[in-house]
Amino acid sequence: MSTLPNCPSCNSEYTYQDQENFVCPECGFEWGETDTESLDAPVIKDANGNPLHDGDTVTVIKDLKVKGSSLVVKVGTKVKNIRLVDGDHDIDCKIDGIGAMKLKSQFVKKV
Repeated sequence: MSTLPNCPSCNSEYTYQDQENFVCPECGFEWGETDTESLDAPVIKDANGNPLHDGDTVTVIKDLKVKGSSLVVKVGTKVKNIRLVDGDHDIDCKIDGIGAMKLKSQFVKKV
């Protein structure tokens, strides 16, 4: 008997195969054999739907207040050499005049 993969969503070991898909009875997640590679690296997209990658240059599309200070990141600010991370704010970057920040991808567009 072959061993079935753990659920990529909740890591449950109680998965079963239903025709061409795998199903997790604990969380209800379904996936195919070819879907497991795409689940490892989620695609992060900008406000226009373009995929972002580490090292890209983006432009801010909305005035963003910097939490804890009176600074504002203005519309049109170019941010170079971004780094993608997991979490709510999925871009790590350094902005000239402000310093290290985390941004949400929905407020930037790829240059």
